[in-house]
Amino acid sequence: MSAERDNGVKGGRGRLWVIATPIGNLEDLSPRARDTLRRVDLIAAEDTRHSAPLLAQAGSRARTLALHEHNEREQAARIVEHLRGGGDAALISDAGTPLISDPGFRLVRAAREAGFEVSPIPGPCAAIAALSAAGLPSDRFVFEGFLPAKAAARRERLQALVAETRTLIFYESSHRIVDSLADAVGVFGGARDAVLARELTKLFETVIAAPLADIATRVGADANQQRGEFVLLVAGAAGEAADAELAEGRRVFALLREELPPARAAKLAAAITGAPRKLLYEDGIAP
Repeated sequence: MSAERDNGVKGGRGRLWVIATPIGNLEDLSPRARDTLRRVDLIAAEDTRHSAPLLAQAGSRARTLALHEHNEREQAARIVEHLRGGGDAALISDAGTPLISDPGFRLVRAAREAGFEVSPIPGPCAAIAALSAAGLPSDRFVFEGFLPAKAAARRERLQALVAETRTLIFYESSHRIVDSLADAVGVFGGARDAVLARELTKLFETVIAAPLADIATRVGADANQQRGEFVLLVAGAAGEAADAELAEGRRVFALLREELPPARAAKLAAAITGAPRKLLYEDGIAP
């Protein structure tokens, strides 16, 4: 990518800066991010109390406001009005790159639709940091964010990904990591290669690379490994195996379709063969 254009903080007013912040180690805040946080008039943070120590260390005296999933529409309108008045603003999340499993999409879209420039200041992202240290294929990958909280929905989502050949990346919380690992083993199989990255860049950083079943067993037996913030990476399905699984799913779907509605036939065929339910259904109803 060309580096000719200088999107430094010397640009004109009325700009929204999307700034990546550290995921643990405060020293990972880039000099340009630090300088921009000092210069902007307004900073939108997911949790202003959480961000206060970082902003204090950066030397920022900007006015802050909370922007989260419950108030983003209203706050986006306020920030756009601030930009219209000639001020500039920054968007940060609690940790990492904004909008990546965090609020900010509506604000960025509103700013762009109102004609204002939106400039990123790149930096830490837990998903990319974990991928870089995982030792799994990184040329093609799928970021899935957080899995559903409810068990049935979580298993259904995993099931839809069972034939995915790209490396899968998930975020998970401490109170669901054990159940999510158990579900991953049940859907992908215990032999599937995986990596669990915990507390990246922090004091108790742990990266476990092993088959899924081994990771699930280790985490289940160690309460310390159940604490913190997690990135789970799962190797994609082998191409030939995925193709064979889908072919078998289509065969079973065709048989069931003779007696059942398409949605029911796809659900059963997926449960029997492990093929993606959504793909079976879409193929089955295609003209």
